[in-house]
Amino acid sequence: MNAPARVAIVTGGAGGLGRAIAARLQRDGHRVALWDLDGDAATQAAASLPGGSAIGVRVDVTDAASVESAMHATLTHFGSVHVLVNGAGATGPVANVDDCDIAAWQRCIDVNLRSVFLCSRAAVQPMREAGFGRIVNLASIAGKEGNAQMSAYSAAKAGVIAFTKSMGKELALTPIRVNCIAPAVIETPLLAQMTSEALAASLAKIAMQRAGTPQEAANLVAWLASDECSFSSGATFDLSGGRATY
Repeated sequence: MNAPARVAIVTGGAGGLGRAIAARLQRDGHRVALWDLDGDAATQAAASLPGGSAIGVRVDVTDAASVESAMHATLTHFGSVHVLVNGAGATGPVANVDDCDIAAWQRCIDVNLRSVFLCSRAAVQPMREAGFGRIVNLASIAGKEGNAQMSAYSAAKAGVIAFTKSMGKELALTPIRVNCIAPAVIETPLLAQMTSEALAASLAKIAMQRAGTPQEAANLVAWLASDECSFSSGATFDLSGGRATY
């Protein structure tokens, strides 16, 4: 008898990038839980995937109790968890540091960094029990270079990169691998949160002179979530169209 398909959680699963990642993982044979603050949108996104092997779960990824509840619901439905893709995020305030609203700055840190800690923390034990684990965090090229007037977002994504390095080392002697990707601009609704000036400045830095696509991001995530990614952990994989030089 064949073993049940692996189970993947995608946070921010109702968004454009989250949906693309969930669809790719499902095509690779995973059962998928789409976690999102908008529970109705998560359920609709799950229903749009073929095969009936996806569910939507409402969760506030910045709240520890909500994350634990979502993990419980996922385990109750599927029985196990093997893959976690921390894709929930927001660009946050676009302002100089001295003009930046403190509450908006903190919210950006919570959505982009605290969420990665809470969700990863909740996933480790189920992955240990499953005997296999892949955690893939969505960072950003901004976390390497820093974007002007996007200090909260840049700082949060730099934190994701450092967090990935730390957790990858902690779990190196287990079956769990932890890596992240650092995209440049990707064609998602998140771009609507950027000013036209900020978007133009970001695109101008990309050697290929275009934004990346959700499918290109999903393809990289799929490899990092697979058995083939066996000797990489704590690493950052650029997805920048030639923008990144280190």
